[in-house]
Amino acid sequence: MHGFSRLGNGRSSNGGGGVACATATSTSTSSPVSTAVAGTATMKMSSPPTSPSVSPRFKHGRSRKSVYNLNRGSSPKLDNFVERIVYILLSAVFRRRGVLLFAPIFYISGMLMYMDSMSFNVALPGSKIVVDQSPPKGSIYRSPQVFENLWPFMQMDSNHSYNELMTAWHPKSHQTWKPCVNKRYSELPRSNGFLIIEANGGLNQQRISICDAVAVAALLNATLVIPMFHLNSVWRDSSKFGDIFDEEFFIYALRHNVKVIKEIPEDVLQLFDNNISNIVNLRVKAWSTPSYYLHKVLPKLLQMGAVRIAPFSNRLAHAVPSNIQSLRCLANYEALRFSEPIRSLAERMVDRMVRNSSMSGGKYVSVHLRFEEDMVAFSCCTYDGGEEEKHEMDIARERSWRGKFRKRGRVIKPGAIRMDGKCPLTPLEVGMMLRGMGFDNTTTVYVASGKIYRAEKYMAPLRQLFPLLETKETLASQEELAPFKGHSSRLAALDYTVCLHSEVFVTTQGGNFPHFLMGHRRYFYGGHAKTIRPDKRKLALLFDSPNIRWENFKRQMHEMLRHSDMKGYEMRKPSSSLYTFPMPDCMCKQVEEAGHVDGNTTVTI
Repeated sequence: MHGFSRLGNGRSSNGGGGVACATATSTSTSSPVSTAVAGTATMKMSSPPTSPSVSPRFKHGRSRKSVYNLNRGSSPKLDNFVERIVYILLSAVFRRRGVLLFAPIFYISGMLMYMDSMSFNVALPGSKIVVDQSPPKGSIYRSPQVFENLWPFMQMDSNHSYNELMTAWHPKSHQTWKPCVNKRYSELPRSNGFLIIEANGGLNQQRISICDAVAVAALLNATLVIPMFHLNSVWRDSSKFGDIFDEEFFIYALRHNVKVIKEIPEDVLQLFDNNISNIVNLRVKAWSTPSYYLHKVLPKLLQMGAVRIAPFSNRLAHAVPSNIQSLRCLANYEALRFSEPIRSLAERMVDRMVRNSSMSGGKYVSVHLRFEEDMVAFSCCTYDGGEEEKHEMDIARERSWRGKFRKRGRVIKPGAIRMDGKCPLTPLEVGMMLRGMGFDNTTTVYVASGKIYRAEKYMAPLRQLFPLLETKETLASQEELAPFKGHSSRLAALDYTVCLHSEVFVTTQGGNFPHFLMGHRRYFYGGHAKTIRPDKRKLALLFDSPNIRWENFKRQMHEMLRHSDMKGYEMRKPSSSLYTFPMPDCMCKQVEEAGHVDGNTTVTI
C-alpha cells in the first residue's frame, strides 16, 4: 500500500519526482498550436505550474540541462557526458531507492577489498603499472619467525617467584553461584510408551542427545530406553552407553523424574516381530519445540506404544520452559557420570597432575589442542609444510569427507580463513600465548587432544616453552591405557576429567568438548568458567609480525586474559546452550546478606 501510494499520488518533490513527471508528459503527442497556447497560459499565471511542460527537444535527447533547470532551479552546469553520469549517480545514491540499490554494490566492493581479491595499491614508475601483490596482514603462518624473535626475551623474562596461575582469575565480590537442580520426589504416572533414541557424533555430541532425550521423555511421560550410539565415521568408536557412562547410576539418579530401562521389554518387542527396526522412526526436525513433540510425537507414541527418533542430535530447542531445562540440568550434572574404569583412571591422572604442580600450589593449566590431522584438513588452513603438507591434507579430506571440498564452484582461501580466526592454533602458538600471559616455564600444562598432526615437529616448541608438559600418554602407563586404545570417546573422557579439575582451561578451536567443559566448570567453580578464550583474529595479526616487541606482545596477551576473566560469568541467552551457560537454569545466585554478623551467610535469589 505504501509503495502504491508513493507512485500514484502525482506529487512532485524537489528531486526525481519532477523529472519523472516531465518525462511522462513528453511522451504525449501535441500540435504546435496547443503548445503555443500552453506557453501563453503559462506566462499569464502568477506562479509556475507544479509540472512545467517540456520542450520536444528533450524527447530527442538534444539537451537535458533545461529540464534540470526547470525542476531544480540552481542545478550546476554539466558540460560533458562524464559529469552528467557522476551527477546522476550521486543524485541516486542520496535518494532512498538509490541507497537500497547501491548498498549491495558497496558491501561487495568492501568485501573484495578486505579479502584482497582486488588491490588498489598501484605504483606508476615510468609508464609501467605495478600492482602490489603483497598478502594481506594476518594471512600467512609466520609464527616460527615470531618465536625466533621473542624466545630470548621469554628466557630473560622468566620469574620463578611469580606465576600467573596464582592470580589468573578475579572473582567478582558479592557474586557467587551454587548448583541448585530441582529434583522431584513424587511417584511417576503410568508411562505412555517407550522412547528409543540414537545418539550420534563424538563424546559430547552424544551427551547432548542423552540429556535432551531425558527432557523429551519427561515431556511425553515416556519410558526412556538407554540410548544407542551410532558408529561415527570420523570418531570410529564402537563403544556402547555402558562403556562410557555408569548405566546403573544414570537410572538411579533419574528414578523420580524419568523412568529409564536398559532394554525394551520382550513382550513389547514381540509386537514388532522382535526387530527394533520395525518400530517407526520419526524424522523430527532440528531444534523442535516442546509443542512440536506434544502435537506430532505424542499421538504416535500413544498409538503404537513405542517410537524411535534417529538421529537425535540437536532435536530439542535451546529455549524451553524452566521445568524442561531443569531436567536437562539434572541429567547432565547429576545423572551422567563416567563408567567406573574411566572414572578410576581419570582420578589417578588428576592426582598426578596436582603432585607434579607443587611449584604452583597444585594448580595446573589444561589445553584442548585441536591440531589433529582431521581438524587441520577440515579447516583448509595452510602452515609451513609446503607441497607435502598439501598432499597429506588432500588425502585426509578425501578419506573423511569424500569430495565435499572438490565441489564445482567452491573456492578455498586459506589466507582469508586465517585472518578470520578460524585456523586451529598450533602448539607453538598456544605456548607463545601462554608465556605472554605470564605462565612461566614452571607451569605444569596438560594437553588434551587426539593424535597431533606431525607431533614430533609441532609439539617440540611447546615442550621447549613448558618443560613440565603432560599428556594422557605420559601421565598414565601403557598398561593403564590399554583398555581404552582404539576407543576415542573413552580417551576423550579421560581428557575431559583432567581438564575439568584444572585451574585454567584453554580452548583453541571450539566444538562440543570445550563448550561442555566451560559449562561444567561454571557449575563447579561458583559460576566462573576459568577458561581462556583467545581472540584468534588478533592472534593472526600478532603472529604475522616477526619484529613485534616482547613488551607489546605481553601487553596484548594480558588484555586477552583479562577479557576471558570478564567473560567468565555469563548468563544464558535464549538462543544459547544450557550446556555452556548453566546460569540461571541450573544454578542459583548467592549474595552476602548485608549487615550480618559473620558476613558469610548466603541467601538464595
